[in-house]
Amino acid sequence: MSTENSGLVVEQLAVRFGRKRVLDGLDLRLQDGVTTVLLGGNGAGKSTLLRVLLGVLRPRAGRVRLFGQDPLRAHRAVLQRIGYVPDVPDCPGWMTARDLFRFLQPHYPTWNQASCDALCERLAVPLRTKFAAMSRGQGMKAMLVGALAFAPELLLLDEPFAGLDPLVREQVLQGVLGALREGGRTVLCATHELEIASRIADRIAVLQDGRIVRHGTLGEVLGQDEPVAAPSGLHRLLAEVAAQAREEVIA
Repeated sequence: MSTENSGLVVEQLAVRFGRKRVLDGLDLRLQDGVTTVLLGGNGAGKSTLLRVLLGVLRPRAGRVRLFGQDPLRAHRAVLQRIGYVPDVPDCPGWMTARDLFRFLQPHYPTWNQASCDALCERLAVPLRTKFAAMSRGQGMKAMLVGALAFAPELLLLDEPFAGLDPLVREQVLQGVLGALREGGRTVLCATHELEIASRIADRIAVLQDGRIVRHGTLGEVLGQDEPVAAPSGLHRLLAEVAAQAREEVIA
């Protein structure tokens, strides 16, 4: 498969906020139809990377291609193929889930109302409750439905499980797993939830000091002798990466 035809390709991406370097020469290529979990500490730049991919943040340097297009120059065309779930529901407080779906529908030619209705029923999304009155879990489930109802080719998830109680977190996870079972969809999920990461990841990408320092299958990044679904292995991986970064700073 050529690089240009891949769903997502990032080369030498650099983003700065003032003097702070958030992303610094980051390279990443996602395999089509594969779920990649993006791991990194707070402030590592995971959300920044997703904002660049969505075309809402202009990088200082580097090259980004989604479906062979620049998300800044072909913003609308690219967004119509991407489902995005932010770390917190970002709808106006007066809006209901039903209002949200009515707003989204004309923007996505592939919107499937039957799929939307089925997802709402499966996830118990309150359709008539205003977002201001929803729990965070209810809001996240509504955002997930909005991101999946048009069958996106690429799904971007920014910490969708953080801060949810165990029952709601499992409901959101089941919604994501249902989307993955459909097959053919590329997923990039930033999460701190290592147990969830071990359940959904085909590949792991570790972001440290503005770059992807590890990227591969679970077995590759943990070592072939590790049980590939073990959260404890991911804990050890992150600790190892952090220790290496401290040694490089000291050196």
